Amino acid sequence: MNRRKELKDAYKTMKADMGVFIIKSNLREISYIEGTMDLKSTINSTKFKLGMGMHPNKELQKQWKEYGEASFTIEILEKLKYDEDETKVDYSEELNILKIIWQERLSKKGMEFY
Repeated sequence: MNRRKELKDAYKTMKADMGVFIIKSNLREISYIEGTMDLKSTINSTKFKLGMGMHPNKELQKQWKEYGEASFTIEILEKLKYDEDETKVDYSEELNILKIIWQERLSKKGMEFY
């Protein structure tokens, strides 16, 4: 019974990986970048929305529907580390900055964005 409580407590204290991910077209130099507090969940949610035709980015959605999932690559660009200050819970500003940094880096290499 103690082991079960330990596992439950460990689960409650787990922190999701946060950072920036990219959905890149394999057909041309265009991509979609997003920063999130929960990479795994957001990537899964994004793939679901694209598969169901409900993604808010209409241009990405149109190309996903036209060319299919196999024509895109999804990868994590960078993970953001949590501060040692345990009271901090909002990392949206840091994630936005990280997203902008990646957009600038990729723009210099000729990448366009949805």
